[in-house]
Amino acid sequence: EQVGLSPALGTFLAGVVLANSEYRHELESDIDPFKGLLLGLFFIAVGASINFTLIAENPLRIIALVTAVMALKAIVLTVIGKWFGLKTDQNVLLAFGLSQVGEFAFVLISFLQQLALLDVHISGTMMAVTAISMTVTPLLFLLNEKVIQPRYGRKQKEEKEADAIDEHNPVIIAGYSHFGSTIGRFLRANDIKATVLDNNSDQVDVLRKIGHKVFYGDATRLDLLKSAGADDAKVLIVATGSPETNIELLKTARKHFPHLRVMMRAKNRFDAYEIVDMDHDLIYRDSLDTAVRLGVDVLHHLGSRYYTATRAGQNFKQYDDAAMRRLAKTRKDAKEYISSVRRETALQEQLLSGDRQSHSTPTDHAWDSEFMRETIQRANR
Repeated sequence: EQVGLSPALGTFLAGVVLANSEYRHELESDIDPFKGLLLGLFFIAVGASINFTLIAENPLRIIALVTAVMALKAIVLTVIGKWFGLKTDQNVLLAFGLSQVGEFAFVLISFLQQLALLDVHISGTMMAVTAISMTVTPLLFLLNEKVIQPRYGRKQKEEKEADAIDEHNPVIIAGYSHFGSTIGRFLRANDIKATVLDNNSDQVDVLRKIGHKVFYGDATRLDLLKSAGADDAKVLIVATGSPETNIELLKTARKHFPHLRVMMRAKNRFDAYEIVDMDHDLIYRDSLDTAVRLGVDVLHHLGSRYYTATRAGQNFKQYDDAAMRRLAKTRKDAKEYISSVRRETALQEQLLSGDRQSHSTPTDHAWDSEFMRETIQRANR
């Protein structure tokens, strides 16, 4: 009000700001029970403000304006969709879904009326065009669903309801693809029970057929985590294939279950940088351990003692992890990042070289079974 905005416009701007804040998910859950009621009140108020007499006096003009506005928007949206490479069914849905005049037009028209920038006849016409275009949109969706999509579209499976979870365990695994299922099998082999969640219904069906107990549902939902026993669990393993989902799950766990020890999967170094920015330490990159293990085997095959090679691999992971946390600070500046990568690479090589020269001991052969067999064979001759 101090800057001359209407309460409705101020509320809209406040909503835009909060929708992009860290509180958006909590706000959505708080507002959800009232959303239908508030939308109903809004459109009742809009309907009451429409001048039906004006529409009855100039029906052809109003229909022509509605058709022109929606056709123009549909053409522009179709061109934009083609530009971004959308397929035909997606492009049609985009054009039909956004061709109407937005409800924010009601706020703007009212605002313009208050400032006396529009006369009653023009504003009434604009209100009528806006309302009718919004009324026609569901009919366009129906046309798209019944006529256009069967010819050009691809059928999608209906979303399933989340499963009812009937067990609580000390470990929760979110995401049960190859990465998560390997963790789950390892824990089960060591008598550690885990509650497994996955939001890919096809994958859940396959896993159940081969004997895994997996619950279908979106682990980022607070109510699903609670039903999975997050209040009493000790460890949450975040192993989904989506970095965005993993970050969202970490935020939820930190806010609502601070006692949980959250162990985060990262597909690569760049995904790990996002987690480092959140000051989280327990990060496990997909390829790091496997690549280092292969390197250890190469060293051993070329003559290094197995213990020496394994220690070199462990040192490499330790140094690389520390370098990753330092590189996260410079990654947004390409020039500085490249320079930092060069420095860190040289530093790692220098440290590993020093370790190799100073830490090798005569007892390193203790892990080398081939060396032990040869020694025993020589002693028995």
